[in-house]
Amino acid sequence: MRRLAHLQARGLKQMATASYFVLAVFLALASYQVIASDPSPLQDFCVADKHSPVKVNGFVCKDPMAVNADDFFKAANLDKPRDTMKSKVGSNVTLINVMQLPGLNTLGISLARIDYAPLGENPPHTHPRATEILTVLEGTLYVGFVTSNPNNTLFAKVLNKGDVFVFPEGLIHFQFNPIHDKPAVAIAALSSQNPGAITIANAVFGSKPPISDDVLAKAFQVEKGTIDWLQAQFWENNHY
Repeated sequence: MRRLAHLQARGLKQMATASYFVLAVFLALASYQVIASDPSPLQDFCVADKHSPVKVNGFVCKDPMAVNADDFFKAANLDKPRDTMKSKVGSNVTLINVMQLPGLNTLGISLARIDYAPLGENPPHTHPRATEILTVLEGTLYVGFVTSNPNNTLFAKVLNKGDVFVFPEGLIHFQFNPIHDKPAVAIAALSSQNPGAITIANAVFGSKPPISDDVLAKAFQVEKGTIDWLQAQFWENNHY
């Protein structure tokens, strides 16, 4: 009887240990999901107080009693075409994030209108804090993204009006208008109030101060003169 009771107690202890382990794994996975993107709001809203001297990850909340409808509104005129002629790459990105619309603070979403000149492109870039979903409003776009090392697989598609494509968070992606005589327009939604954008060519060849041409020549397997020429170009930001 004593042996049976001992075995039963031991079994219960092992079950409890296993339960604690499963619970710990679940909590770890849940915590990972929580921190994998913008923090979830703990109240109905947290309108950004951009004048507060307090520095936090995001923005301090404005006093709710001082919030009004204008904090959630912006007359952005996103129905109006943007100028693509002044851009060397032939595109114009109009981003609506928390910097333009304070009510987006803690809501984990932002929006962009992208205009493309004929043969214009939104060059290879990445959003370090957001997944992007894009739909074509007018025209045709050739779009794609590249997976991380070691495969660097390209997933690309030609989109027409009404088509939708998604770019996973952090991966290099692009959009190109292949039509020589017609512009294109797209709307993109991003899963962060402040997704950030790193245009690859600008970051590599237009950094301030510049990256050593020895480093880049080795990385790209070209002569240093080629790197010097690339670094001498004006690397334009197409976000206005």
